[in-house]
Amino acid sequence: MSGKLYVVGTPIGNLGDLSPRAVETLASVDFIAAEDTRVTMKLLNHFDIKKEMVSYFEHNKRERGEVICSRIAGGETCAIVTDAGMPAISDPGEDLVKLCHQMGIEVESVPGPTAFATALAISGMESGRFTFEGFLSVNKKSRREHLEDIKDERRTLIFYEAPHKLANTLADLYKVLGDRDIAIVREITKLHEQVIRTTLGQAVQTYADGKLKGEIVLVIQGKKEDESTSLTFEDAVDMAKSLVENGMSVNAAAKEVAAQTPFKKGDIYKAIL
Repeated sequence: MSGKLYVVGTPIGNLGDLSPRAVETLASVDFIAAEDTRVTMKLLNHFDIKKEMVSYFEHNKRERGEVICSRIAGGETCAIVTDAGMPAISDPGEDLVKLCHQMGIEVESVPGPTAFATALAISGMESGRFTFEGFLSVNKKSRREHLEDIKDERRTLIFYEAPHKLANTLADLYKVLGDRDIAIVREITKLHEQVIRTTLGQAVQTYADGKLKGEIVLVIQGKKEDESTSLTFEDAVDMAKSLVENGMSVNAAAKEVAAQTPFKKGDIYKAIL
């Protein structure tokens, strides 16, 4: 092999999903750039591959990327892997691939599982047109701006989320997007793989306790035409009550729902009380 970067997809959970070509590539390259060397070591050990690894993750990607590219430019081959799934998708590998292109280094794909595409495929949601939104920011301002930017998006929306952040994310999604169909897809390819079909309003109430575990992908219905006009006053009151049950004040909940619907804040406020 001449100097080259191989972008290698690794299993989301089931090690049996690593392709023969991926095994061959990992065994053949000069070194592997891994998001977490401890996670990748388990994968390599399973396939009896012994290989030099260098860590490459969000907080060292700038300096480490230059070192990796320098080695590849010198004639070495490198495979980049993430902990699970396809590198460079909501992943710092994106920066390494970009740097390689800028330096004229050849990049080759060795595709594997991708969580958002797999989740969409088994979600039962509309898949003709969709938009992948990655992780929502933990910064409140950035998070709010992101959600406001997509609230009128008609394509199916896909998000990644960590289990300990799920309750807050569902509440924020419900607050901005209103009540829509959602598929909560968890533990893809693992023993407890599950697709939970529900609505955002129901999900806010059911999963507020934070007990739903595992890696999670949220697949959410896009905005329907004239969605707000189809809402009844009772729907608006139910939306506000759900927000109150999730910790919001009655006044704030009434104001929030009034901004999303044709109904007045005062009327919603009285109905809740």
